[in-house]
Amino acid sequence: MSADAGTYARIRDLPLTIEAVRIDRHAREVSSGFERVTTVVTLSGAGHSGLGEDVAYEAEEHDRLHAAGLPDLTGATTIGGFAARLDGLDLFPTPPEREVSRNFRRWALESAALDLALRQAGLPLHEVLGRTPRPVRFVVSTRLGEPATTAPVERWLAIDPTLRFKLDATPDWDDDLIRRLDATGAVDSVDLKGMYEDTVVDRGADPALYRRVAEGLPAAWIEDPRLTPETRAALAGHEDRITWDAPIHSVADVEALPFPPRTVNVKPSRFGSLQALMAGYDHLEARGIGAYGGGQFELGPGRGQIQYLASLFHPDGPNDTAPGGYNLPDPAPGNPPSPLDPAPSPTGFRWGEGA
Repeated sequence: MSADAGTYARIRDLPLTIEAVRIDRHAREVSSGFERVTTVVTLSGAGHSGLGEDVAYEAEEHDRLHAAGLPDLTGATTIGGFAARLDGLDLFPTPPEREVSRNFRRWALESAALDLALRQAGLPLHEVLGRTPRPVRFVVSTRLGEPATTAPVERWLAIDPTLRFKLDATPDWDDDLIRRLDATGAVDSVDLKGMYEDTVVDRGADPALYRRVAEGLPAAWIEDPRLTPETRAALAGHEDRITWDAPIHSVADVEALPFPPRTVNVKPSRFGSLQALMAGYDHLEARGIGAYGGGQFELGPGRGQIQYLASLFHPDGPNDTAPGGYNLPDPAPGNPPSPLDPAPSPTGFRWGEGA
């Protein structure tokens, strides 16, 4: 599909006027045991404001951004013109620790620009894209502690027995724990974290763990295995359940996978630009590949924006887009159940709020 015929063409020519830029730092303790820091970007113009969220994981990246500020982004243009302008700018005062952080910041700015352009036009995203928002099915993403136990899952199920889960596997997942997880009937996917490098969540390649997960949780998706001759043997016969997350930043990354997937995890912030993201959605749809959304422990408007996109492109997948209350360290009642009712704002690229 040509760029001119794709989904991006529906938003590329939206007029955009930016008169002011503001950045705000947010921080919160989350269920994975660390302080999450993000930066909310506000672009303002013509009496409206647009919001986006920088989800770089290193707090120092946000500290440096707030010390140095962003380049001058003001002026009148279009969504496509704004993207072209960002192509020529370095958004980091010093090179980021991880190259993917460039995509995270780019996403913050382009999603804020889209929100602002839509509000200036008086239109909601779904109307411009010609899609109908649908209820969003989501999973609760969590870890099982050290040592791993089923207690976190059981505490959530005691609050809401209908919840579904995406769980991060660790080497201490033994056969008994996996049997108890399978008995809940609530595990939709298991993240092996095999495709991360030089991060605190790296898990490497563990053939024994892979085999225990594949055989013990036969209905669950298997996300991000690191494929070696040994792990391929451990996962033999389960290839149709393998899905990918960390490697997926573009259409080229989907095409480069070791075999065609049935579905992949689409994190909008990993794609960086609106054009790359929309091309990704178009590519998956054209090839009959499923998708589900992924969260980044967003603390601001970014969580609603990925829920909005999930409602338009993959509402029925095991979306890791649960409302923020599910990311808090201790399970508590009062969170919205799955599926989330459609909640697009009357104008703009926001979810779950009024005008």
